[in-house]
Amino acid sequence: MARSRHTIAVAPGATIREQLEDRGMTQREFASRMGLSEKHVSRLINGEVALTPEVALKLEYVLGVPASYWNNLEAIYREKLVRVQEENQMEADAQIARAFPYLEMSKLGWVPPTRDAYEKANHLRRYFCVASLHFVSDPRVLSIACRRLGTSEKSDYALLAWAQQAKIQAVKHHTSPINIKLLRERIGDIRAMTTANPQIFCGELVDLLADCGIAVIFLPHLSGSFLHGATFYDGNKIVIGMTVRGKDADRFWFSLFHEIGHVLNNDMAKANGTTDEDEEAADIFARDTLIAPDDYECFIASKNKSQESIVAFAKSIGISPGIVVGRLQKDNYLHFNEMNSLKEKYTIS
Repeated sequence: MARSRHTIAVAPGATIREQLEDRGMTQREFASRMGLSEKHVSRLINGEVALTPEVALKLEYVLGVPASYWNNLEAIYREKLVRVQEENQMEADAQIARAFPYLEMSKLGWVPPTRDAYEKANHLRRYFCVASLHFVSDPRVLSIACRRLGTSEKSDYALLAWAQQAKIQAVKHHTSPINIKLLRERIGDIRAMTTANPQIFCGELVDLLADCGIAVIFLPHLSGSFLHGATFYDGNKIVIGMTVRGKDADRFWFSLFHEIGHVLNNDMAKANGTTDEDEEAADIFARDTLIAPDDYECFIASKNKSQESIVAFAKSIGISPGIVVGRLQKDNYLHFNEMNSLKEKYTIS
């Protein structure tokens, strides 16, 4: 017997057991009359094996009950069993759905608005293209390399929802075949965009990365995800999803080069996701690509952290002054409330 909140599925074996009890027939005798092993009869009565048309015909001879009755009983049982399993899975999915930022997703138009837990579960199944929300966290469904500032169960589900939206939008983006060699060659061109206005560089960045086989997607930040960017394979392309969390330009560029670092290291191909070492390596790549270590050491050695010196240093190495400020704040050479006038704010739609 299997049950859910609304359905009970009773195997035909329960009826067979009743028939044997009414006749005072043992399972051993019944097995002999049926021409079946005692083990098979036991499993049949316990609902562990299907009651086949062949067995139904034998039951007609042995118990005098038409084969059509047994076939119908088996069909009803199998239908109810599927219904029980689906209802129980829906209960489980409704619990999982509560962990997603569904209201925020619906406001962004990613899923239909609803307050019903079961409707949320169904909408999320369609959103992720899975038969059960249990499969969403399977690395084979969506292998992600990303930059976040914190992790929790809530943030993990927000990340999955955000990354799926990047995947959905990436379908519409045409890219050339993946070309990592070309990406390495174009790192300097991407870095040079840090001094440009986002209204100018966004289109150029999308086109440049598309030539390398990468679809770059700009998405709103989801509350609680702690997310700056995420990277994953989608068929024959790589997807880099970017969010301007906090709208700080220096964070945007650091996050972009962090994700590019994952691409160059092929971290997305790792079955169990990225390690702390992978994330640290991507951080180092982003840090040293934006400001070369030798240049940074020379500037630090000068001990001049004035606004004029920061602007001059940034100009000399060809990046935005705000990126220098962000680095100095991160390394505790400046307080986080110093020189923020040099940090740009982006609005990317």
